[in-house]
Amino acid sequence: MEAAARKDNWPSLALNDWADTYATVHLWTQIVGKIRLRLAPPVNHWWHCTLYVSPLGLTTSAMPYDRDLVEIEFDFVNHQLHFRKSNGETKALPLTSRSVADFYKEVMAILKSLGVEVEIFTKPQEVPEPIPFENDTKHSTYDPDYANRCWRALASMEPIFAEFRGRFVGKCSPVHFYWGSFDLACTRFSGKPAPPRPGADLITREAYSHECISAGFWPGIGFGSPAFYSYTAPAPPGLEQQPVEPGFYSPQLSEFVLPYDDVRRSDSPKKTLLDFLQRTYEAGANLAGWNRKELER
Repeated sequence: MEAAARKDNWPSLALNDWADTYATVHLWTQIVGKIRLRLAPPVNHWWHCTLYVSPLGLTTSAMPYDRDLVEIEFDFVNHQLHFRKSNGETKALPLTSRSVADFYKEVMAILKSLGVEVEIFTKPQEVPEPIPFENDTKHSTYDPDYANRCWRALASMEPIFAEFRGRFVGKCSPVHFYWGSFDLACTRFSGKPAPPRPGADLITREAYSHECISAGFWPGIGFGSPAFYSYTAPAPPGLEQQPVEPGFYSPQLSEFVLPYDDVRRSDSPKKTLLDFLQRTYEAGANLAGWNRKELER
């Protein structure tokens, strides 16, 4: 039986049960993600800053530094943060309950011991009341069971997103994990520039410089509980009236939403998720006049 279809790989992820761990791990991934942002060569739409689902957790993949390559990987199976260099050097930091301030200090110390000198902007992104990493003693919880559950869910859905991505021959992002919003995402593009967004900041201007349809998964924050989402940007008139099943249109979010529990409890999580991804894409692409014949397999 394929991994994506196994029910034990779609664990319960009720946000209330692991909210403190969620908040702490979110900030830990931001520290590692900002290191990738500094070391990786720039790519359009900020694709160079993301993390990727790995066989053990989340990884930066290989990042260039001087004459070497460096990788940092969250291991949510053995609960370690692994540091690897292409010269064979390795280090590991146990993932246990510790403050964001201590985590930041130890990560930077390990990198320095490996000869990697890097400075990052220490103010967190996309979180309420951000506390600079070096001062954050508020967030300090790590529940290994729920960290592993979150990874197992990501590992089960990532191949489904990858299969959906493979149906498209136009410009498309990787299936990657944004540490700012703490979500797995894949974005398709029509090939046409998008109208400028009034008042948009640098990040938003670059992210939405071209017409796109993006789908992904929030483990919690965003919808208030774990859920899949899909949106078209810019949204064509009438999108909110398009019937999609499974899922529904959320006027509050201006996006299509499919609760995670609806997927994991379905007879076929893979089919349920693929149907949501395909139907919400078709709703946006048809109304926005995308050249689907040339963009799809």
